[in-house]
Amino acid sequence: MLDTATPAFDAVLFDCDGVLVDSERITNAVLRAMLHELGWLISEADCFRLFVGRALADEVGVIEEHTGFAVTPEWIAEFRRRRNAALAADLREIPGAVTAAHEIDRLFAGRLACASGADRAKVELQLTKVGLDRVFAGKIFSGMEMPRSKPAPDVYLAAAAALAVDPARAAVIEDTPTGVRAGVAAGATVFGYCPPDSLAHHEPGVLLAAGATHIFTTMSDLPALLTHLPSPTADAH
Repeated sequence: MLDTATPAFDAVLFDCDGVLVDSERITNAVLRAMLHELGWLISEADCFRLFVGRALADEVGVIEEHTGFAVTPEWIAEFRRRRNAALAADLREIPGAVTAAHEIDRLFAGRLACASGADRAKVELQLTKVGLDRVFAGKIFSGMEMPRSKPAPDVYLAAAAALAVDPARAAVIEDTPTGVRAGVAAGATVFGYCPPDSLAHHEPGVLLAAGATHIFTTMSDLPALLTHLPSPTADAH
């Protein structure tokens, strides 16, 4: 259907959690259970609000403030172990994301990457679970392997450099204000994914305020959006 379309960008850089995979409910259920074990009876809504889109290692101060527990590397390792087991059992794709990623891979001749704030093991587990490991093979970037994590632009700059594209000619696909700010700081055009009635996703206004310039609600719409917008120019950023 889009065979004659001309991409409006030189590359597409995807976040992972909440964009390609429906992981946030699973991850937050594990985290919430472990926080309850520490005596912090945090609600589901507050757990999403405080932790979605942020690296857990960056939020240890919040945990310590509410529990009095000094978060240790062993506790974080146990969280990751329980998280990964739950993801391996229950993870699903964001509806339409796998088909959209394959279509974008074809339209952009392989110039796409996954740039996540999560640890590499989690990203690779998730992409394999939903069948996107081949699409992103050799093009997975973890913010935990960068000097700075999101909202700093490091992971998106690394992904653009690996694809040999100007970040100003890249589209970033994000669903959190932290990620949006990272894409904007990299100089990219950011598309904010906001499915309706989703506790795990932010309202469109939140992503627009963070710097997203396009909002979409259905993954199946993304290939057409990326090929029918006016092309950005490097000096427009």
